[in-house]
Amino acid sequence: MHGIAHGAATVPAAATSFAGRIVAWQRAHGRHDLPWQRTRDPYRLWLAEIMLQQTQVATVRPYYERFLARFPDVPTLAAASEEEVLTLWAGLGYYRRARNLHAAARAVVAEHGGQFPRSVDALAALPGIGRSTAAAIAAFAWDVVAPILDGNVKRVLARHAAVEAVAGSAAAERTLWRLAGERLPQSSADMVAYTQGSMDLGATVCTRGAPDCARCPVADDCVARATGRSAELPRARTRPALTERRGRFLLLTHGADVAMVKRPGQGVWGALWCLPELPLDASDAEIDAIAARFGARALGARQTLADVRHRFTHFQLTFATERIACARREPHAAEPGVLWLALDAAAEAAVPKPIAQLLRRGAADETSAS
Repeated sequence: MHGIAHGAATVPAAATSFAGRIVAWQRAHGRHDLPWQRTRDPYRLWLAEIMLQQTQVATVRPYYERFLARFPDVPTLAAASEEEVLTLWAGLGYYRRARNLHAAARAVVAEHGGQFPRSVDALAALPGIGRSTAAAIAAFAWDVVAPILDGNVKRVLARHAAVEAVAGSAAAERTLWRLAGERLPQSSADMVAYTQGSMDLGATVCTRGAPDCARCPVADDCVARATGRSAELPRARTRPALTERRGRFLLLTHGADVAMVKRPGQGVWGALWCLPELPLDASDAEIDAIAARFGARALGARQTLADVRHRFTHFQLTFATERIACARREPHAAEPGVLWLALDAAAEAAVPKPIAQLLRRGAADETSAS
């Protein structure tokens, strides 16, 4: 077998192990400019790993930097309110990650004296971490030798070893974890480069749609490449068709303020601020009753806004919005989870992304009308 050329450098494919080739490739050609690569602080590494779950690097960068500016260490994050955490997370999606992040910070302070445990098992026991993320944190922070298995690494291993089991199945997971464990470097000094390189390889070379085998350091003994099966591996599972759901919200305004409610902790958009949700067949009396919770009286003409479509993992939501401008607000007893916010401020609060977009349009309308 021969070396794989990469511009001016050559990675010796035959002379080293699977891990050795990835280590050499990462040091020469992997990513080195990510902000979380300039630290061994487990707090910063953990924050990046949680944000990178199901989210691309380019999206994560500004959120990571804003989070660190506000919460520079785990005690600061643990002491924050959930509202503060969700507000900074707004727009990043998969909000359960933010709530788990907050819970894990509090657990580190309460149970580990504010220091992240070095054991992969102890890290994995914290909310929202899990086995692969725990191993990545331990490798980057302390050179712990342990396998990771994120989506990029699964794709590399499934192709290299031609794993036949359907992606996501129990059989595939067992096989991939075994392969990941068998291919680890012998030296802990290589763990940072190997862990990062495994991720980089899947993210930039062994991509889902168009793997660039000519640039791959382990292409010479890749079974998928040798058998012409790179396009079909990993074997995709059959996904059920997205179900369709409909919703209806009330955009109740008074001047430049909008009525907002906090959603329940569980379920769609859990614990986020949102517009009041209406039954699909809400009567005028029901709408008046919801408005009364905010002290809204003398409701104006109703305008039904254009439908908004938003895709979740397992379903697609289409919702209509009833916009009503009320002439006055009367004093009323404060109710937890119910408040008025300035339209522009509400759009930047801990609100779901499609609701934030709707609020920004509403704020722009108010500005143009004034």
